[in-house]
Amino acid sequence: MSDEIAENGTANGDVPEIELIIKASTIDGRRKGACLFCQEYFMDLYLLAELKTISLKVTTVDMQKPPPDFRTNFEATHPPILIDNGLAILENEKIERHIMKSVPGGHNLFVQDKEVASLIENLYSKLKLVLVRKDEQKSSALRAHLSRIDALLERRGTRFLTGDTMCCFDCELMPRLQHIRVAGKYFVDFEIPTSFRALWRYMYHMYQLDAFTQSCPADQDIINHYKLQQLSTKGLMLSPTLTRPPPAAPPALKMKKHEELETPTFTTSIPVDVSDMSSAE
Repeated sequence: MSDEIAENGTANGDVPEIELIIKASTIDGRRKGACLFCQEYFMDLYLLAELKTISLKVTTVDMQKPPPDFRTNFEATHPPILIDNGLAILENEKIERHIMKSVPGGHNLFVQDKEVASLIENLYSKLKLVLVRKDEQKSSALRAHLSRIDALLERRGTRFLTGDTMCCFDCELMPRLQHIRVAGKYFVDFEIPTSFRALWRYMYHMYQLDAFTQSCPADQDIINHYKLQQLSTKGLMLSPTLTRPPPAAPPALKMKKHEELETPTFTTSIPVDVSDMSSAE
């Protein structure tokens, strides 16, 4: 299969090894791709590997040219795919359930918080609507949604969404915020307002964590993810729900050589005073 890109935890057999197969970059076919679900589960499992309840192996697969062993084992299934002791879990809801119920320590990541769950819900669909075309009404709806998240963080005064330790909701929200930040700016010049100080403080803390930085795709891969989606729909309205993406792009969408050779960049700067944010805690 394609390159192994990350491994964390011990390798002495004291803890189970979990393998997570994720989509590779649509630019070079090797580094991490911009699949939101892949990054979410990567972060979940990375946190558990840091606690040494598991050993984590992450493998990328180029879905435009999947290797023969991948096609043999998984046919047309798209990553993420979790493999635990030879058992392959193929569907997102089943992967989440398996992490929660069967992976050592996983139950600690999954907390109940209806307010947070409702705030995260539909955030991504608002980004997809904004990316279709520059439309101030849609941009305002996305800003209003982010404002509600900012207000929750300000009211609670915690480092993360539900407390001072990360949970599954953080692993779900932060990849979406990164897509909003990178793709929103590139396609429609959308920016998260600097007045959302609690939200920026939250993002600042997330940018300090290996669980995020090790799983985060390059800016170029996030941008290309949406370029390919828009090309594949030929300008038609994108689905407002987060579903599995369309089949691999045809040869006509192959990246130009300069894009393949471009050094990956990662947007992690914070446009507000970090020292001010730290002292506010």
